[in-house]
Amino acid sequence: QVQLVESGGGLVQAGGSLRLSCAASGIILSINTMGWYRQAPGKQRELVATITSGSNTNYADSVKGRFTISRDSVRNTVHLQMNSLKPEDTGVYYCNAQLVSVPPVIRAYWGQGTQVTVSS
Repeated sequence: QVQLVESGGGLVQAGGSLRLSCAASGIILSINTMGWYRQAPGKQRELVATITSGSNTNYADSVKGRFTISRDSVRNTVHLQMNSLKPEDTGVYYCNAQLVSVPPVIRAYWGQGTQVTVSS
């Protein structure tokens, strides 16, 4: 059984910062890509940032230069440092991991989500 547990969401004023963290636990043989997605009210879930096992990163255009994704492969954690937050960053942020558990096939796992609210 694999679990992804997020933390670090909350309420912040525009221009402020938040740091999200996600820890993967359970029987984990390997983790490929980890990332963050978000879903605003009435909108589809969208990619925010991803990071591969080789530390290659990918960001949505809307967050480039403001957000930084990082990971700790020893602790199976991924972080998202969010600076210069805007009201349009408001939403539920979900952690995602492409990993191999048992049986040994790669599949995607999701966290339960953490709310980020940016007030204007």
